[in-house]
Order: sequence, then structure tokens, then C-alpha cells
Amino acid sequence: MKGESSWVSHSLHDNKDFDSFSEVDDEGNKDNSPVVSVDVLLPDDLLERILAYLPIASIFRAGCVCKRWYEIVNSRRFLWNISPLTPQKPWYFMFTSSDEASGYAYDTVSRKWYGIELPYMIKTSRWFIASSCGLVCFMDKDSRRELHVCNLITKCCIRLIQPPGLRFCDYSALSIAVDRVSANYTVSVVKSRQVPENYFQWDLSIHVYDSVMMTWTATVSEMLTGWRGGDESVICNGVLYFLIYATGSFQENRHGLVSYDLSTRSPVRNLLTRGFISVPCSLTCGRLMNLNGTLVMVGGIGKQDRQDIITGIGIWILESTKEWREVARMPHRFFQGFGELDDVFASSGTDDLIYIQSYGAPALLVFDLQKNQWKWSQKCPVSKRFPLQLFSGFCFEPRLDISP
Repeated sequence: MKGESSWVSHSLHDNKDFDSFSEVDDEGNKDNSPVVSVDVLLPDDLLERILAYLPIASIFRAGCVCKRWYEIVNSRRFLWNISPLTPQKPWYFMFTSSDEASGYAYDTVSRKWYGIELPYMIKTSRWFIASSCGLVCFMDKDSRRELHVCNLITKCCIRLIQPPGLRFCDYSALSIAVDRVSANYTVSVVKSRQVPENYFQWDLSIHVYDSVMMTWTATVSEMLTGWRGGDESVICNGVLYFLIYATGSFQENRHGLVSYDLSTRSPVRNLLTRGFISVPCSLTCGRLMNLNGTLVMVGGIGKQDRQDIITGIGIWILESTKEWREVARMPHRFFQGFGELDDVFASSGTDDLIYIQSYGAPALLVFDLQKNQWKWSQKCPVSKRFPLQLFSGFCFEPRLDISP
């Protein structure tokens, strides 16, 4: 990994305009040698199998070759049969503006950035976002009543019915889990609202949407003392995990984790007593993700005497119901490569990949959990243009064979 400790060493051309799925470093084909057309030689079924082995971005460009190829790559049979042939690593979509829903998606396999368009209703980056198995769920941060589930590649999107009682709350945590066999999905929203004139007491409720029944249910409603909910949650193996935050100085750590079994359809009480899990150390922030059925937490490691000062970034997995094991700690040279890293940062992942991003710059670091390898992405095609410009993003699986 020598020579890769600084993200800024990966230099690509900035200030380019990109069409959908266009590449940052695509210079075109300047070879003038004769081209043999397979379109004439191959039958449809064989051509379909050949195209199915292409990466996602290449499939979309292949659809622009001719009418026949367009019809093949957009056929229902092709979309449903492509997944077993072309396993895709998760991509990372980076917002390059806090006021607009513009950005680029990074593919670790090709090490390229692609310009893709978000669904038309997503007009800014101010949305709660969660993803699972090719589907991405968006919830409007302003009203907290507008939810959409989308496939960012095929542009297929539906709006969910409005969840009851979510509009007036201080904090919300969104998560989605998709069954890889049936493609049915579950959406959960953890809502937290301060009790009037009492900073130490917070009402907390859990709302769950079932795509089969197409209904919302409120399975938990109770009052927390000394803790509040936040904006971080994930569903892993049918269990909802969400972070809670201390509202007073009497807690040993500023963060805690709560688990809730979503198969429990009846209301439960004493959620903290039943499902509280201590965090592995003093954290400045925590990010939760489901990697192949394993709960993973990426956290900023805080100083013992100043928990708001970040000293490093660690990665832990939950091995049993309440035992954490540290699997990696960001090497100091990569930690320094971010420049000034705030005590909070963005991180998300799926499969075996974890993405870590600074809010203050378009620096993106990738950790491969299986290979235990840290690697900078290629430089994002947009650079920071003014001091207060913020960047954020989310991880998703690029798939053609799934629809909400």
C-alpha cells in the first residue's frame, strides 16, 4: 500500500460535464482498425448472454449501440437473468452539493466515477437515505412524511404511503432490509421527540413498513430517560439496531446501541433493559451497516477526557448479542490523508466494502473487510470550491433485476 497514503495524490481532470453513466477518464476509442459486427453473426440468446457479462455501466452504453441491443438490455428476461452472471461490488454515490441532488457514483472494480441522475423527486441532498440489495429508500428531512423506494440504475421508483405520526419529531433514523430471494422489503423509522421542557426525557417510537401488506405498524412507544434517539440505524438478520445518545453527563459513554427483533409484532416495554448494548469504546460518532449478515460499526475514537475530539477511526463487528470485536483500525497515514477530519463523518457499506468520507472534502476511503485492505478512491471529478461546501454520500448495490 506504499504510495497510497494521501488521497490527493490520485489526480484526475476536474470541471467536466458528464452524461448518465459517463466516465471521468473515458478518452474514447481512437483505433481506426476494421470492426467486425457480432450483431450480424450471433443469435439473440447468445448475444444476450455475452452482454450479461458486462459491468452495469457498460450494459447501459451497449444499449446505445443499436435498436437490437437496446431491446435486449431492456427486456424483462435480460434484467432478471443478469444478476447471477455479473456480481457487482457496491457503489458509493457522493453528493457534491448540499442544495442540489447532484453527484457521482464510484465503482471500486473499474475505479471510475459515473455521472448518474437521482429520481426526479429528489431535488436536494437533504433526505434520510438507506439502502439494501439494490433498493434505496429516501425520506424527506423536512416533512418526514414523504418516502420513496427506488432502484437508482433502472430508475424504477414508488412512493410509500405516509407513515402515521412521524411529522413532529426531533430525530429520525431510517433503514431498509430487502429479502434477496423474494425481493420483499421492510422499512423502519425510529422517531425521537423531546418531552416539552424536559431535556432528559424523550419519547421514542418505532414504525415498520411491510411491502407485502403495504401498511405501517407502530410496534414500540416508550419514554427514555437520559437517552434520546438519533439518525443512525440498520436492519441485520431481522433485527433492528439503532444508536442512542446520552442527554446528560452521568453516562459513561455518549453513545449506546439498542436492538429490537422486528419479528415481534406485539408492543414491547422496557426497550433499554431488553436490548441495550454498550459501545466498544468512547466514540465521537458511530455508523452502522449490514455486511453479509454481520452487524458492523464504524466509529470515531474519542479521547478519554475529551470525547468530542477524534483520535482515530475503528471498525468493530458484533459477534454475539453484546460482544464487540475490533477488526480494523485506520492506519494513521490514511487518517492524516483526510486533512482536518471533524469528530463526525460519513460511512456506509455493504457486501465486504466500507466507504468512509469526510463531510468537509470529497475524499473517499475504501476498506475491504475480506482483504483487510485500505485504499483511496480515484479522485472525485468535483473539487471543493468554497470553505463551507459540504459533501455527503451513501452506498448502494447497482442491480438491474430488482424493483420496489
